[in-house]
Amino acid sequence: MPTILLIMGWRLFFYANEGNEPIHVHCQKGDTECKYWLDRENFNVEEAFAFNLSPKDRREIRQIIYDHFEYIEEQWAEFQRRMHK
Repeated sequence: MPTILLIMGWRLFFYANEGNEPIHVHCQKGDTECKYWLDRENFNVEEAFAFNLSPKDRREIRQIIYDHFEYIEEQWAEFQRRMHK
């Protein structure tokens, strides 16, 4: 589960055993956890899973993902390359 970002108390990371799922990122802060799909073509994010996520948390993590969208894409590609060697 490589961590790709630590920001504002949020840890953004990938899981290694999720098969061939499209690009997404897991996010955790305290007892809050969520997963977002990244839509590269439309520069959009979609919530796939949320646990204990308040409206404020939801706005905050979505903004973090948007602010680091390209970085997350790059890290995803690198992670996939390492996993499929």
